[in-house]
Amino acid sequence: MWNILERHVPAPSVAYCYDLWERYQFDFVVTRPRHTRLGDFTAKPNQRERITVNNNLNPYNFLITYLHEIAHLEVHRSYKRRQPPHGKAWKTHFRALLLPTLNEQTFPASILSPLTLYSHNPTASTGTFLPLMQAIKNVDAPHSDLVMVSELSEGQAFRLQQKVFIRGTQRRTRIVCIERTSQKKYLVAAHAWVERL
Repeated sequence: MWNILERHVPAPSVAYCYDLWERYQFDFVVTRPRHTRLGDFTAKPNQRERITVNNNLNPYNFLITYLHEIAHLEVHRSYKRRQPPHGKAWKTHFRALLLPTLNEQTFPASILSPLTLYSHNPTASTGTFLPLMQAIKNVDAPHSDLVMVSELSEGQAFRLQQKVFIRGTQRRTRIVCIERTSQKKYLVAAHAWVERL
């Protein structure tokens, strides 16, 4: 487990993440990239809890996702299924798990500032807090030909997963986009990286 964490989380947080794993003894799996989630927590009767995190996340996003899922585990063990998945109990546990990592040894200042703001009232997805999502994405090798959907103007065309879309109006954290060939409407995350056409 130590070796897995060393490859995926910032070096100053490896011991902390390992201690959490030792304390809770859950199954941990680093998975292939998934489009719909960064990680997940599963609890089945008479089995060890399981946490998965996508293998394509940068170390900072991986750490945040790992702690997010451990917060679910803590809530599950404390309250079983009586709590909403991202309700008050989860927010309290997640905030407490994040606190030891909120320092410049673990996160660069560009992420630490929005992460600290986000930690005051965390949401189900870091993607809903655009300043944090943008800071995390900017750490990934920035590609000059890629932009966030939110940076495009309405009516502008872009490519995402080999399909061409037209940017529409924004609905909170997602943007209504029309796939050019089928004319079907899709909701695309505002922070999704796309190729401008």
